[in-house]
Amino acid sequence: MPHTNHTKDLVVALVQMSTSENPDTNLAKAVTRIRAAAGKGAQVVCLGELFRSRYFCQTEDARNFKLAEPIPGPTTEALGVVAREHEIVILASIFEKRSAGIYHNTGIVVDADGSIAGRYRKMHIPDDPLYYEKFYFTPGDLGFPSFQTRYAKIAVLVCWDQWFPEGARLASLSGAQILFYPTAIGWIPDEPRTVAQQQRTAWELIQRSHAVANGVFVAAANRVGREGKIKFWGNSFVAGPFGEILARAGIDREQILIVKCDLAKIDEMRQSWPFLRDRRIDAYGPLVSRFLESTSGN
Repeated sequence: MPHTNHTKDLVVALVQMSTSENPDTNLAKAVTRIRAAAGKGAQVVCLGELFRSRYFCQTEDARNFKLAEPIPGPTTEALGVVAREHEIVILASIFEKRSAGIYHNTGIVVDADGSIAGRYRKMHIPDDPLYYEKFYFTPGDLGFPSFQTRYAKIAVLVCWDQWFPEGARLASLSGAQILFYPTAIGWIPDEPRTVAQQQRTAWELIQRSHAVANGVFVAAANRVGREGKIKFWGNSFVAGPFGEILARAGIDREQILIVKCDLAKIDEMRQSWPFLRDRRIDAYGPLVSRFLESTSGN
């Protein structure tokens, strides 16, 4: 009998790069790397968070709002040209100007014909030392959707979202086969080495757990290099549905990570570990509470 190939391979590329002060230079650099990834067989290419600029959220400075742009806009137009030319899907995080006074950190999915297949507005907005994002970004209002592209059904969440299992779950329930997380995360000055290492390990671990809990692929594209007081730790990676690391980039160098993902593994994992079947959706109502006050008795 003829051999049947049950694999459904998808070639994914993560662009791990540093940025300069010039947005146009950063866009040109990203486009060059997207083309290189396409030349290596990539079908879906993901850029890091806010790739067109340095990570400006280290300070609260109203002048940085000049970096924002509408969607559709110059960046989506440029990426659309490349996507259409190479017939690839491109994921990017853009500083979106929705209207005067309303700005978002928005993940966009450009399909292989150059059209915008969808957008996601970052839902979880941090406000931590050197990550003063609440000054700039209005919380998202589009939920956690996934988008059908030419090659796969994809969800794009953004950075701080990667710590929240609820977002990963809802994106997976909407049909996503791969969760992409454009990211800008690194070490801040004077942290003890052991603490810094624990942070990076936890960052990877929580995302690998999303892969296991939902039976999906997870891909995180981080930036690299020092900007201001933050040293971004790279380590962009792709994990399979069993949480296994399929590939990981280095800590301190620019890199295009090319990874083959067998989408048939999603069915295989979910049949072995049917977490979605056994979820007690009748008992999860309290998840919409901020906190559950303790009660006495049973």
